Parts: sequence; structure tokens; C-alpha cells
Amino acid sequence: MQGEVSVDGHMAAGLLGGIRRDIAQLPESGIVEVVNAGRGKPGLIPLWVGEGDQPTPAFIGEAANRALAEGQTFYTWQRGIPPLREALAGYVGRIAGTTVSPSRIYVTIGGMQAIMMTMQALVGPGDEVVLPAPVWPNIFSAVEIAGGRTVPVPIGVENGHWRLDLDRLFAACGPRTRALFLNSPGNPTGWTLTAEEQKAILDFCRRRGIWIVADEVYARFVYDRPVAPSFLSIAAPEDRLVVVNTFSKNWAMTGWRIGWVVASEELGQVYENLQQFNTSGVPTFLQHGAVAAIEQGESFIQSQVDRCRTARDLVIGRLSESPRVRLTRPDGAFYLFFRVEGEPDSRALALRLLHEANVGLAPGSAFGPGGEGHLRLCFAGSVERLQTAMDRLLPALS
Repeated sequence: MQGEVSVDGHMAAGLLGGIRRDIAQLPESGIVEVVNAGRGKPGLIPLWVGEGDQPTPAFIGEAANRALAEGQTFYTWQRGIPPLREALAGYVGRIAGTTVSPSRIYVTIGGMQAIMMTMQALVGPGDEVVLPAPVWPNIFSAVEIAGGRTVPVPIGVENGHWRLDLDRLFAACGPRTRALFLNSPGNPTGWTLTAEEQKAILDFCRRRGIWIVADEVYARFVYDRPVAPSFLSIAAPEDRLVVVNTFSKNWAMTGWRIGWVVASEELGQVYENLQQFNTSGVPTFLQHGAVAAIEQGESFIQSQVDRCRTARDLVIGRLSESPRVRLTRPDGAFYLFFRVEGEPDSRALALRLLHEANVGLAPGSAFGPGGEGHLRLCFAGSVERLQTAMDRLLPALS
């Protein structure tokens, strides 16, 4: 029949038959499926997505409101307003212990658009992106939308920590490999690359001409040092390196949708063009709020990290009371990725806990190979909320 296309093994006609087959076949996010199932449920404790329970600090909103009141509502710089790029260059340089020029900073609609534009720039039909997994699921679809395919390399547990076998990572790189995607500290496991591992990866990619796309969103959320190692600390400006980040986590700005890219100046026109053709830029008044976040928000970040450290220990302590729970202490980020003995179907378990315990968790199956059989719990919340969640979960997991 004219216009038919196979979707999930079935023949579909009509409007679905008229769009790109690979787009029609994109799976629904396993996290969003559970969120939609519980959205609006009275008394629900949502620990399923990567955000805490604190609103954006008032000083950030006040800066954005001032810019809005001043009429900062027109088309703007595609690469980001100069004050924000300058502030970001200073911030990134301080954190990475290096010098970063504002001309290497490109402001985006959240970290997700930073990743999407990077995949649009790097990946074409048949290209491969190698990545450690389990990993944040959106990267799989970002690569597929660009026409490429992902090659997952499993992360394992060694001596009580999540670890990546670098030999296995390098062996997964073939002639079609365009990039390594490295989310460290990692979502959902908290896995974190060491500086020595980053150096080995950079040396390998230099020899092979492979791009590194480093997702350093959780770099501030580490619990045994001030900040996680950054590729920017060891790479040269001309290296094939793209570092993506966001305001969402550090400054509790998930709903603002502002992120950034650090890359070579040579890519400036590329990112400017992609921004123009995708969104025509980030709203100006929101960018002024982001400037305030950088300039005034350091104490808030430190309070967030301290809060998450306490929350991590609380959640691990409480869940360890269950003889069925198997967990590994995360080195970074703000998630606990744990297994429940006798529960191989994480989607079914997440939906059951949603209804029986009124707690929302993300199914491990959403995070790719190695994720099934696990649940992800976001502990970026108050002690009171997490204690209540544990009180509800433990009986349901008994």
C-alpha cells in the first residue's frame, strides 16, 4: 500500500507513513513513560528525573525579570550575549584550572540542544558514536536522529566502584567511529573518569582522529574532591574536543533551558549556523539570569553539593536495610542506581512502586545495555522528603 512504513514490526499507513522511517521508529523515553503514568498523582514523591525540590534562587529570577522589564526581548546573538560568554569563560576556566577564551563558548537551549547540535555537526548516516553504558538515554536518540548508530561499552563494578575498561572502550572503536561520548560523572551510575583515564582517552583519540564529546554536567557534584576532572584541563584548543554543560543542575534551573558548549574557535560559525537554523538563539532576558547565576551563585552550588552528600548517605543507609537491594555507592552526580533481587523487569517494578508506594523512580531499562534490572533514584532533595520516600519504598521492596 502506498505510504506504508514498518513501525515496531507493524505496517502503519497514513500520516506516520509519510515521515522518515527512523524518526517514526524512535522509542518513547522509558523515563517519560513512567513520569506520564504518575503525573498529577496526589501525594506522589517524584524521584524519577534529574532535579531537586528547590526552586531557582531568587537572585537569578530577579536578574531575568530586570532584563525583561528593560525590554530585553529582541532577537539576539546566536552564540550567546557577550556578558554571558565572558562569565562562562571565567567560570569554566576556574573550574578546569585553565584559560578558556569567550570565543570558544556557545550558549544553547539547555544541555540537550548542546548535544543535539554537536551530533548534527559530527554524525552522518552510518557513523558510529562509542559510549559507556548505562547512560542517559537521550544520547541514543540524538545519534539516531543524526543518522548514526551508538556502540555501547558496558561499565562494570570493581572494588565497590563503577569502572570503565579502557581497553574495551578502545577496542569498540572501528573505522566508522566519529566520536566518543563520555558523561562523567555519569548519569545514572555516578561513574567518574580519573584524570589518568582522561589522558589515556585523549591520547587515543588524537592518534585515531576521533572526536571526544564530554558531557560534564555533573562536574561539581562529586563528594571526595572539589570538582571532577575535566578534559579541558589537559586538551589543547585545537583538539577534537567538545564539552557540553548546562545551568540546570548547579543552579536549580532545569526549567530555564540554558546550556553551553566549549569547543574550538574554528567551530564558531558552525554552532552559530546550527543555532540560527534550530532556534534563532536563547532568550536574552534568560541569559541575564544566567549571568547572575555565575556571578552570585557559588555558595548555592556548595550548599547543593553538601545537601546531596547528606542525601546520598541517607538513601544508601536506608535502602541497605532491605536484604533484596544491591547497590554501589556513586562517586559523583546525584543518583543511586540499584538492583532489587527477584525483579528483572525494571519498567514493571517502577510502575508497581508508583502505585503501591506513591514514589516515582526511573526504570533502568531506559538507560541502555546494562541498565535492565536496576532502578534510578534521584537524591537531590530534602532529607525530609527522602526519609518519607524510604519509609514508603522499603515495605514495597520487602
